[in-house]
Amino acid sequence: MTDRKRDFYVGVFVIVTLICTGYLFLVVGEMSLFFKDRYAIHGYFSSVSGLKKGASVDLAGVRVGNVSGITIDTKHLVAKVTMEIDSYIEVSEDSIASIRTAGVIGEKFIEILPGGSDFMLSEGDEIQYTESALDIESLIKKFIFNNESS
Repeated sequence: MTDRKRDFYVGVFVIVTLICTGYLFLVVGEMSLFFKDRYAIHGYFSSVSGLKKGASVDLAGVRVGNVSGITIDTKHLVAKVTMEIDSYIEVSEDSIASIRTAGVIGEKFIEILPGGSDFMLSEGDEIQYTESALDIESLIKKFIFNNESS
């Protein structure tokens, strides 16, 4: 095999490898910005302890979006969570967004409980009803310290 042929095959192999690696980064890394059409909605929570950007947003146990931003609303001193929802999913205006934990010590995610309204949220709208994260550490401390004083 000549040097030129070998260089050609090595070049083709490198290009194919780079394309496959890029595809894996996009799909496995969930860089859905190129693949899915989404709309943003937001909700206000008194506590988002443990919730991170990129966390899953689930509806009926199925992932329908992700958390795209967490900021503080300085006027009301609550956390503002922005969620990107797949465009084919319609969230009614009376839905409830709850911060849940996957398993006992798992990662936090947002679960949307659908409402019964005929009016659907659109880009930039707010979920009115939210439930903040349950802080297991404070519950355990409360339980331990209440038992010691008895």
